[in-house]
Amino acid sequence: MIELKSAEEIGRMAVAGQFVGELLDELSRVAGVGVNLMDIERHARRRIKERGAESCYWDYAPSFGRGPFRNVLCLSVNDAVLHGLPHDYVLRDGDLLSIDMALGIGGWNADSAYSFVVGAPDPSDLRLIEATEVALEAGIAAAQPGGRIGDISAAIGEVAHSYGYGVNGEFGGHGIGRTMHEAPHVANSGRARRGMRLDPGLTIAIEPWLCKTTDKIRYDEDGWTIRSADGSRTAHSEHTIAVTPAGPQVLTRRPAAGAAKG
Repeated sequence: MIELKSAEEIGRMAVAGQFVGELLDELSRVAGVGVNLMDIERHARRRIKERGAESCYWDYAPSFGRGPFRNVLCLSVNDAVLHGLPHDYVLRDGDLLSIDMALGIGGWNADSAYSFVVGAPDPSDLRLIEATEVALEAGIAAAQPGGRIGDISAAIGEVAHSYGYGVNGEFGGHGIGRTMHEAPHVANSGRARRGMRLDPGLTIAIEPWLCKTTDKIRYDEDGWTIRSADGSRTAHSEHTIAVTPAGPQVLTRRPAAGAAKG
């Protein structure tokens, strides 16, 4: 069942979204060469507790994964792209880090992801990240009232293919609101003018993710961390948006300084 949200409910989601954006920006500045992933995780736990928010990830137990997720962040490094388990790893010069976070405030949730390079970047990594960010903005722009869910998928896929990257169809965006994962599924490739109608009040997370030289994935033994099948670098960008009568409203924008990082 798809629940359309009122303007007031979207406003409450925006409160959570603003904190997600601010905390992602903060974490991108905490991360750096020589920083342990667990220090980033602990910093996020402390800030979420201080804000009185609740992590959507803690105790999350979907059909995949091995046991409940016991962290508040997904931290995916280099060839890891989704659901990376925070662990004892010290970031090195040139590492590509993706941070994914979903949390709720007052019963309403928001979800966002951001990829960037710590230290000196490889230009090809920056191009990969750029492709996910351009695809995300194209998907957001396509989320117009009266349109179709396929418009979003087609826009994302078109950008990915224009950069020369393949698109994996196993994971994509999703509805969000009272819970982290709601209907509908938002694929990262598809046909325009197909699928469900985009009515005002629909709230979704749009999240293009790409692997540099493959569209295949593999799982770590932890059952959570998803990597490119060939070990190539990966990137992931995500925002929570609301479809409104005036067009798409992004609820998880990062502050301008963070958005300029990479």
